[in-house]
Amino acid sequence: MITPAGYERLVAELRQLADVERPRLVDEVHQAALQGDRSENAEYIYGKKRLREIDKRMGFLKRRLDAAKVIDPVRQSGDRVLFGALVELEDEDGTVKTWQIVGEDEADPGKKKISWKSPVGRAVMRRQAGDSVTILTPGGPRDMVILSVNYPG
Repeated sequence: MITPAGYERLVAELRQLADVERPRLVDEVHQAALQGDRSENAEYIYGKKRLREIDKRMGFLKRRLDAAKVIDPVRQSGDRVLFGALVELEDEDGTVKTWQIVGEDEADPGKKKISWKSPVGRAVMRRQAGDSVTILTPGGPRDMVILSVNYPG
């Protein structure tokens, strides 16, 4: 599952790799190959390695995009936590945090976006405001209360 914005970010990355980075790198590798002995040509060797990395990433992105199920959080509603929800949680010590539940490819804790497969995501899915949940963390289980569930848009 992925939001429309997450899907577009993957498409943009694939386009950047296919239309800009890969053609530039192919040219650089070609120019390095013209310099002679390829066995001792660091630019050629590094360029070929980087080209393989780009090809691998492009293959990964194509597979992810082909398999992606785009779910628009704006179309979600209700009081239960579903994909795309903005969930406000209160920790045992009174700390309040808000997270958006998103797909694996768009999770970014720094931007308050967590995967629905993360410990927090799994604990809150299908729950509603007022529910208590236990989050399994590396430091041990933590109890939290869902304060609110909203959907962007």
